[in-house]
Amino acid sequence: MIFMNKQIHFLCSQKKASLLEAVRGSAKEAVGVEVVMHVKARLDDGTAQMDAVLLAIRAQSKSDPIVGYIAREAPEGILLEAWAEKLKNSNLQLADITNGFSDLFAVKDHDEVTNVKKAAFLTASVMKNFVVPKLEKVIDEEKKVSHSALMDETEKAILVPTKVKVKLKADNVDICYPPIFQSGGNFDLRPSASSDDEFLYYDSASVIICAIGSRYNSYCSNLARTFLIDSTPTQAKAYEVLLRAHEAAIGALNPGNKVSAVYHAALSVVERDAPELVPNLTKSAGTGVGLEFRESGLSLNAKNDRVLKPGMVFNVTLGFQNMQAQTKNPKSQNFSLLLADTVIVTEKGHDVATALSSKSVKDVAYSFNEDEEEEEQPKAKPETNGTENLYSKATLRSDNHEISKEELRRQHQAELARQKNEETARRLAGGGPVNGDKRGGAKNSSELIAYKSVNDLPPPRDMMIQIDQKNEAILLPIYGGMVPFHVSTVKTVSSQQDTNRSCYIRIIFNVPGTPFNPHDANSLKHQGAIFLKEVSFRSKDPRHISEVVQQIKTLRKNVLARESERAERATLVSQEKLVIGGNKFKPIRLIDLWIRPTFGGRARKLSGTLEAHSNGFRYSTSRPDERVDIMYGNIKHAFFQPAEKEMITVVHFHLHNHIMVGNKKTKDVQFYVEVMDVVQTLGGGKRSAYDPDEIEEEQRERDRKNKINLDFQNFVNKVNDLWGQPQFKELDLEFDQPLRELGFYGVPYKASAFIVPTSSCLVELIENPFLVVTLSEIEIVNLERVGLGQKNFDMAIVFKDFKRDVLRIDSIPSTSLDGIKEWLDTTDIKYYESRLNLNWRPILKTITDDPERFLEDGGWEFLNLEASDSDSDNSEESDQGYEPSDVEPESVSEDDESDSASLVESEDDEVEEDSEEESEEDKGKTWEELEREASNADREKGDESDSEEERRRRKMKAFGKSRAGPSSSAPKRAKMRR
Repeated sequence: MIFMNKQIHFLCSQKKASLLEAVRGSAKEAVGVEVVMHVKARLDDGTAQMDAVLLAIRAQSKSDPIVGYIAREAPEGILLEAWAEKLKNSNLQLADITNGFSDLFAVKDHDEVTNVKKAAFLTASVMKNFVVPKLEKVIDEEKKVSHSALMDETEKAILVPTKVKVKLKADNVDICYPPIFQSGGNFDLRPSASSDDEFLYYDSASVIICAIGSRYNSYCSNLARTFLIDSTPTQAKAYEVLLRAHEAAIGALNPGNKVSAVYHAALSVVERDAPELVPNLTKSAGTGVGLEFRESGLSLNAKNDRVLKPGMVFNVTLGFQNMQAQTKNPKSQNFSLLLADTVIVTEKGHDVATALSSKSVKDVAYSFNEDEEEEEQPKAKPETNGTENLYSKATLRSDNHEISKEELRRQHQAELARQKNEETARRLAGGGPVNGDKRGGAKNSSELIAYKSVNDLPPPRDMMIQIDQKNEAILLPIYGGMVPFHVSTVKTVSSQQDTNRSCYIRIIFNVPGTPFNPHDANSLKHQGAIFLKEVSFRSKDPRHISEVVQQIKTLRKNVLARESERAERATLVSQEKLVIGGNKFKPIRLIDLWIRPTFGGRARKLSGTLEAHSNGFRYSTSRPDERVDIMYGNIKHAFFQPAEKEMITVVHFHLHNHIMVGNKKTKDVQFYVEVMDVVQTLGGGKRSAYDPDEIEEEQRERDRKNKINLDFQNFVNKVNDLWGQPQFKELDLEFDQPLRELGFYGVPYKASAFIVPTSSCLVELIENPFLVVTLSEIEIVNLERVGLGQKNFDMAIVFKDFKRDVLRIDSIPSTSLDGIKEWLDTTDIKYYESRLNLNWRPILKTITDDPERFLEDGGWEFLNLEASDSDSDNSEESDQGYEPSDVEPESVSEDDESDSASLVESEDDEVEEDSEEESEEDKGKTWEELEREASNADREKGDESDSEEERRRRKMKAFGKSRAGPSSSAPKRAKMRR
């Protein structure tokens, strides 16, 4: 390309010329420049076209023209080499324009600075959230890890920003150079250095240098840190001097200063504080950085007299090389130190874009030596306060003067207990939350009518039981007439055959006024009416009786299912309408997904497509009736869980209000893809690990899993960008990703599952039913059945809404106890421990009934097992902690639950009732009613197996005089557990 005043000449092949035709018109319209193409044949060397270009250059200028070129760029390729030779022999006046272009590109505009800041934030996050914890773990566990292995892992962390909690598109991210790890006496402070295959060396007096650089939209950033392990006085002093010199160099990066002033500022600090280290100081303090990692025209050396301007970006790199320590170990005698940061010159001064990663002494100096720690490195000792940086652990092993992690956690929990009791007191004083899941509230279905008038009855046939499917009625012959009953009035129906080959059919109706009857509310409407409780008929046609029973059951099941769905839809909160994106709007889409909960019907289930539109998502299959809309405003939490050790990759939405998926009412909607087929070859012999087919199959599975995870990740990133727009700021939506390393096994419902924390929730998204617990809604957590001899323990999660049932996660392995405590403490959740399972429903009822007494008794501290144990030596009453005075036996709470059962019965209940009907007494009571009466009688008398002490305790509780706490020496009875 040759740029002239009124022309731009291109010398290229025919293919490239056809591509460049598009710029002819735009160049003419924008700047009035004519584009001239010089097309050379495929085998032509282009000499003739070059002569034509040189002739055009001479024709453009009246005097001797001056041709500018970039002298420092060596030509590559036959065509460019021929042009360089032709230009050199043209007798034209040549000028090097390298510095001019350097000045032009040195000052970055707003968008370029933003790209640099994003790259720098990613680099600093990788150092803080990945490199430092990785090094600490390797050193603490004394692992053998090579420099090259650390390089590979760090490069992967850069290329997948979500691993270090950075929300940047992975497609826009790259590395500037392979991450550099150096230790063991072999150091190279040049950017071209590489990580060798030697193991990381971290014995006493060792030095570790780590340098990483990342790009965002091709703009570079750089960061380097030095870590000291049991440093000697020489190493500690050298690092402190280097740190001050580096800060002085950064401080000189102000607009108006000369570039050389940066290096002089660093040099003056070294000359003042440690003149003997001047020969070891690097000859430059860094370079400019941008699209190029090293902008040579902006080298921060002592001879560069260019002036600093706002918008310039520098990689400030300073180090001491070839230093000697007074040790006998050859791997720690020779050491170097290096610090680097990405700094942006601003209007008012400068901005350190990589400041997120600390370089202070207390954050980079680690000590193992307990005896010499105070003498050798007093400044490297960390401050053991509650706000200590998470990754600035200056001692990886505890010493005699250090507060243990358990003690720090205990202190933090004590502070949380104080804050939690104050918060609970304020909330209860204000009336507390009144919204809950409303245990005990029953849904009343609408009144069902079979026939509005006598004229609607079907014409009578034989005096036999008839089923009217259309009107959902049963017609029974009673006293010579056919009497209709709506099928919803039938409670149970059963048949039985006697020895005389006669068959009996027995129908029991829902009668208002009987205990545990869901239709009891109708008795207020028809107080003077007489109800038929049950009828029995005898027949000599067993086949007819069997058909009647089956038809009644089927019709009853269909009606109850329809009414159940209608009742659920009646409680739904109305949602806004989905706004489909226009023609210009390209929807964000994921294809071939499955949905949970599934749509109803027995037909073959179809995969569908999830699309993000203007105000919500739409999932649809090829069937028009299989469609689900999820509004952004109804999303409470969004999760993305890639397949790692699971068989599926998941996008999950937890909603504020229920929606209908098919005929199911749900707050959780999940879309997933199976990453591999769950199949196993049966009958085949054992295959070799070196079987090429086996290896190829495993590779295909890995590729499929990686592709699915990447597709989901791209979808999530695009949706996150959409949610970042101003109109969605109030919703505060973003996809959360479970942290597998914090996960643990437990039983939240009926089966064991792997439960994983996220930044805002505790979730289990693989097994159905799903578990989603919002951390901000948790009041306290009680770890139950915790003891030295226990292999498992339970977790009881108490919510701030005391009307909400306590969530139990049972059978958690005891090996997960410390990890769960650490996670709870880190997330500022107060937890307690107890040796028994507590009956939480009456405890919460007592708190809500008398909150003042609860607060007077110390609030949640009645759960503090350590406090009750420590006071037990002083008085007998110390064992009597807080316990609600009206704790009832477990059977009472079970009755309460049954009272609040829904009018709509499930199919399982129906099957159980059918099997029980055959053995009922003539009075018509079901086995369930008889068992409840017996339970009530047992509760009044007490079990024969109960001790006198237990009976006396029950009697005391009945009068509200008991004060025995959960930590008392009461017998371990099954009724303590829900």
